[in-house]
Amino acid sequence: MKATDRHKLIDRINTLEGLTDNERSALLGLLREHKTYGLVWEDKPEDVEERLRNELPVLIEDKERALTDAGPDAPNHILIEGDNLEALATLAYTHAGKIDVIYIDPPYNTGNKDFIYNDSYVDSEDSYRHSKWLSFMSRRLRISKKLLSGRGVIFISIDDNEQAALKLLCDEIFSQDNFIGSLPRVTKKSGKAHSEDIARNHDYVLIYSKQPSLSLRGIQSDAKGFDNVDEYVGERGKYKVNQTLDYDSLWYNPAMDFPLVVDGITYYPGGEEQAHLDRHKGIHNPKDWVWRWSKAKFEFGLKNGFVIFKRGRNGIRIYTKTYLNASIEKDDKGQYYVAYKDRETKMSSLALVENEFSNDNAKKELSNYLDANAFDFPKPSSLIYQLVYLSKVRNCTVLDFFAGSGTTLQAVLQLNSEDGGKRQCIICTNNENGICENVTYLRCKRVISGSKKANGDEIDGYENNNLRYYRTEFVDRSRSTKNMRRLVQLSTDMLCIKENLYAEQKSFAGLPTYKNIYRYFEHGYKKMLVIYDERYVDEIVKMIASVETDSKIKVYVFSPSEDP
Repeated sequence: MKATDRHKLIDRINTLEGLTDNERSALLGLLREHKTYGLVWEDKPEDVEERLRNELPVLIEDKERALTDAGPDAPNHILIEGDNLEALATLAYTHAGKIDVIYIDPPYNTGNKDFIYNDSYVDSEDSYRHSKWLSFMSRRLRISKKLLSGRGVIFISIDDNEQAALKLLCDEIFSQDNFIGSLPRVTKKSGKAHSEDIARNHDYVLIYSKQPSLSLRGIQSDAKGFDNVDEYVGERGKYKVNQTLDYDSLWYNPAMDFPLVVDGITYYPGGEEQAHLDRHKGIHNPKDWVWRWSKAKFEFGLKNGFVIFKRGRNGIRIYTKTYLNASIEKDDKGQYYVAYKDRETKMSSLALVENEFSNDNAKKELSNYLDANAFDFPKPSSLIYQLVYLSKVRNCTVLDFFAGSGTTLQAVLQLNSEDGGKRQCIICTNNENGICENVTYLRCKRVISGSKKANGDEIDGYENNNLRYYRTEFVDRSRSTKNMRRLVQLSTDMLCIKENLYAEQKSFAGLPTYKNIYRYFEHGYKKMLVIYDERYVDEIVKMIASVETDSKIKVYVFSPSEDP
């Protein structure tokens, strides 16, 4: 519309009779909206959104599915069964500003029954197909932004069907200034053709940060072959093993031909004492064995974890370790020390085109825990492992609200086990066709507890982890006495999630707790008192005053008034 025509229409609305002031204001507001650049679509309401207007979502724990044998010091991972918009609404209370990494793999909206909107599949012939998808994603991404911490980053998998639209949507929600990059990812060696000439064998990962200039960790530049982990992995990285012996060198070095004594056992280069003695007498064999390290370096390496002993067919063999980020060096005084180095390079836009990040092995990986066909199009854990690794925070909180088969939790547990991190993972999915109970939960349970392959081989679990299972429930928003009481009864689980504190105590200040009056939770420096009956506040205040503590006690009070 031309500017002159817009002004004429504004004048007509101002003089039009029969309109209330609110109606006239609304019309003028719509007319003055002028979007010069950006994404425009027709918003389509969701059934779940309408329900959220009238009812308040809460989380209820299914304690029978909880895996808590690792104890209160282990990370508490959370699985939420329910529509992810409901789950996000609850997390907006428990985790606003607390999520450091979000990875999601939303429906790609291919039109091939991969996207459900209001309980119906959206097919390729739906004229509102893209509007429905954008409405669906917009609601969830706007809550995601509120959940991200100041150091937060979001990774979104997508393909050509909605990549361009998603990029514009994210530019609007997260700001174009916070766009870090778009990484193409190889999905398979061959794929469906766009045309007769181009195979579709890639998708993308869009990356946005909460704030500008977020620095991600680089890719380790020479990580191939570094497949082993030990107690030093948090600071030294993974390691690979090397031979400790050398032979048939151009010249024989007697200084490197010495007995190595470890735990009372003597080891000779090549294994034979007599050959060692002969060499020092000038009697040489076809193979003149020597160590690759000096005696002083060996002794330093033994004390500092750089030497490993392995039993083979022919007895004990000695290897040295080459760590990814550490090595043994010598200072100006000839003394050995552990030197740390940074092998990370700047993130490449082609970092994910390696076959290890493709879907080729995802089904095989899933078959370690479930039937390989239990879930269509799973992502490989190597992909999510690498994306979470890019965040420099080892004790971060990771969220995936399109959890699918639970790959994100597996990736987080693996990364924790390798670098000693305490990352917490929250994953959400609905229970359509039993997916949450029979796929997501079952895989997560077996990843933690251990599993068995089809050939009978055992797979060790990541046992030093807890998993808690929640379902979304609703309370009517009207402030009736009945609804308020029900909200009080159902909210404690969410307070435990919010404070990451689950260890309930049976007493407080030397007196027993009462479920309908007050409950007390404590572990380490964390303390939380939840008061349900305001009539007892005065008495409980005296109890609090009598407690000797070095840390604060967080107190929640349920009350219809502010007096408590």
